[in-house]
Amino acid sequence: MNMRPVLVLIGVIVAFLGFGWLMQGVGILPGSFMSGSQFWAMVGGLTFLIGVAIVATSFRKGK
Repeated sequence: MNMRPVLVLIGVIVAFLGFGWLMQGVGILPGSFMSGSQFWAMVGGLTFLIGVAIVATSFRKGK
């Protein structure tokens, strides 16, 4: 079974979540307890990078 589409989907979802947390952490998306919090900016940035790494790894596998 080809897992590439599943890994890409998971990576994109993780990256979007991370991007949202990053934007809330830096105060661009207000209205949450995460808004303006350096902690959530850092967690969001790291989560975004993990999502991108999952997508990149899924394209490297199987070649």
